[in-house]
Amino acid sequence: MDANQYIDEIIQDVLTKYPWQKEFNQAALEVLESMRLVIERYPKYAEHRILERLIVPDRVVVFRVPWQDDHGGYQVNRGFRVQFSNALGPYKGGLRLHPTVNLSVLKFLGFEQIFKNSLTGLALGGAKGGSDFDPKGKSDDEVMRFCQAFMNELFHYIGPDTDVPAGDIGVGVREIGYLLGQYKMLTRIYAGGVLTGKSIHWGGSLIRTEATGYGLVYFVDEMLRIRDDEIREKQVLVSGSGNVAQYAIDKVNHFGGIPISCSDSSGTVIDLDGIRGEKFDFLLDLKNVRRGRIAEYAERFRTATFYPGKRPWGLAPAKIALPCATQNELDLDDATALVENGCMCVAEGANMPTTPEAVAYLQGHGVLFGPGKASNAGGVATSGLEMSQNSLRLSWTREEVDEKLRGIMRSIHKRCRDAAEEFGTPDNYVNGANIAGFLRVAKAMDDQGLV
Repeated sequence: MDANQYIDEIIQDVLTKYPWQKEFNQAALEVLESMRLVIERYPKYAEHRILERLIVPDRVVVFRVPWQDDHGGYQVNRGFRVQFSNALGPYKGGLRLHPTVNLSVLKFLGFEQIFKNSLTGLALGGAKGGSDFDPKGKSDDEVMRFCQAFMNELFHYIGPDTDVPAGDIGVGVREIGYLLGQYKMLTRIYAGGVLTGKSIHWGGSLIRTEATGYGLVYFVDEMLRIRDDEIREKQVLVSGSGNVAQYAIDKVNHFGGIPISCSDSSGTVIDLDGIRGEKFDFLLDLKNVRRGRIAEYAERFRTATFYPGKRPWGLAPAKIALPCATQNELDLDDATALVENGCMCVAEGANMPTTPEAVAYLQGHGVLFGPGKASNAGGVATSGLEMSQNSLRLSWTREEVDEKLRGIMRSIHKRCRDAAEEFGTPDNYVNGANIAGFLRVAKAMDDQGLV
């Protein structure tokens, strides 16, 4: 079987069947391009239709979520859960609450989750879910009523050994608490392991909140070590100001780097003096407690400048860029600006924040590029550690969890690098992540038969 012809046929099939699912198509095509190298070496995976089976989710659940607002009005949102693959373990992936949530976005996220979870080395399948509900501007009571209504349907499809959702955009400890409370009411079972991202006071794991951001910087540290370099004293551009961005900034400071930006949907703040100390504490309070806009940071600190409606990539020179906001936030123009300003490393903290054209440009100009399925896997890795602690009825120390997280990120980096070199594309972390993630899942699927 000709590998290129086979992959071309699958790509055409995906584009024909799902022309409106742009996000999913983008994620699928990136993986399929890497698979040309795999199918050429292992034609049995084509004969056994592993790729065709991975492209289609095991199941997609779509349901309505009726809830009541504080004024007594009736509201209705759409809820989703996309269960892609449980070849390696129970389905695992976050819940996203955001107005942009639709089936294409969740299929892209769930498909990426297969490979991300595989790369961790843990026994985790791939899934994703959420709703087009927007928690911004809602009261705690409204969020609670929505989460309870959402769980009224979702509980049929999840369980500690079936499907274990977690947090994502719009879903933090507050939302996970409301969801678990309703799950207990419906099932009459305390199954703490059915959700991860819980409060540390009732079954959550230390470091879980910080894990994605910390893991991202650990991955960057491993990338730079290959070039006998380090993060210390390098300016770092970070997009976003949510959980991932906050703790990426925190860990960059720990490594002696200088994080100089953060952003939200209103614009970007550049602080060449570095976001650290009192300024970092202000950022945490602004976004996690007061839920304010990033412009307030520039109003509070004279070292900072606010750029309304701008993304950070062309606003200041930096050696490292960490897109941590949302998909496709770093395009070809942004990549060009980064290269012109001397950027040497880009690693994704968000899921697919870099467009394909930008990825190709960065790689073509010698920039180290860490794809999200590898570089932001720290969150799901620590979710897996939370599941282990729940099963053992234990709680590990902060130092124990952080050590395990760093070890996992080091292993992910090695798997990606080894696979890229083995298949003749050294330094190509995109190929390495796709191939290493795929091979572990493909072997499991082959062993389990045609299911």
